[in-house]
Amino acid sequence: MFKSRAITFILFTLMIDAIGIGIVFPIMPDLMDRVGAGNTGQGAFWGGLLMAAYAGALFLCGPIVGSISDAIGRRPVLIAALVMLAIDYVIMALADSFWLLLLGRTLAGLAGATYVTATAYIADISTHQEKAANFGLIGAAFGIGFVLGPAIGGIAAEISLSAPFWIAAALSAANALFGFFALPESLSAEKRRPFGKRDLNPFKSILDAFRMPGLAIPLICILIFEFANMVYPTIWAFWTREVFDWPSLYIGLSLAGYGVLLALVQGGLLPILIKRFGDFRTLMFGMVSALIGMIGFGFTSTITALVLFLVLAALSDLVPALVTAMASNQVDEDRQGVVQGVIASLSSIAAVLSPLVMTILFQLAVDGEGVYFPGASYIFAAALVFAMFPLVLRLRDHASV
Repeated sequence: MFKSRAITFILFTLMIDAIGIGIVFPIMPDLMDRVGAGNTGQGAFWGGLLMAAYAGALFLCGPIVGSISDAIGRRPVLIAALVMLAIDYVIMALADSFWLLLLGRTLAGLAGATYVTATAYIADISTHQEKAANFGLIGAAFGIGFVLGPAIGGIAAEISLSAPFWIAAALSAANALFGFFALPESLSAEKRRPFGKRDLNPFKSILDAFRMPGLAIPLICILIFEFANMVYPTIWAFWTREVFDWPSLYIGLSLAGYGVLLALVQGGLLPILIKRFGDFRTLMFGMVSALIGMIGFGFTSTITALVLFLVLAALSDLVPALVTAMASNQVDEDRQGVVQGVIASLSSIAAVLSPLVMTILFQLAVDGEGVYFPGASYIFAAALVFAMFPLVLRLRDHASV
């Protein structure tokens, strides 16, 4: 009963987090129009800067928040983060300038503890053999959130551009109340560790994690893959508007379709593949899917091809869950929070840099004086995934099955 109730809350929390993130994607071009960010290419750049602000704040706070949860427990950190997210969405709903949007996204990054602490919570209550599948459930929850988030964003934006943010704020506040009354603590007092001054330095935490036996290679893989995979949320709305001239509603529905696929892959297919083929071969399958999908999006100009490659994009999301589980299995219970915080920080480094790089490539490819090639960002992402393969091959010994 304890584990079932806890997992339900964690998955619901992460689903709401994904809804809040996904709500923004289909309305980002219109949001940039509202604050006077310019044409499609310029709007993509400023939208990327908002995403970078969120990721930068999460990078600085991820290991700190993880360490705090190792010291005082997961429950209070999760509830506080949900309250902060609700405040962020209120700011986003009321913002009438780019700088207020930037403030809101920075605050959301500070509240990124929802993901960091939730993954540490799942690690607390999972055996080594269960972790990959349970981290897959996290991906499934995000997938459901991405079904609902973009759909809500696209539909609610037809009423008001602020409506999606009010919905996200209400969901976050409601889940904070649910957690306050229903969530048990996962980290017992005897398994906690003191919080020291060195835990306030995110760079120190990251360096310490890289020095832990067996962690360096999975952490590097997470950094590179997340950088490449950020191409989808970063330019999807701008790319589909440029190539297919889609309105916010169509963009939202396409992202919702991706969310359905993601939920099916992470929640249904991942456990089956792990049981049938093991962690490592499933990881390689995800890597190959990512490579083919990104190359495909780079050159596609038809709806049929888009649907095909969207399936491969969803299959590529097998990779983060598996590599995260491999990293988690290398450390003790009193280090799960800081390790998940470091993983979140590395993902945030990617999310700071990737939107800037991907949107600049997109802007140059559609507004520049050179060859018109709106898929340039996808091809660059594919090159990064291809370069990962020698490192991924070395993860065979990290697999639990």
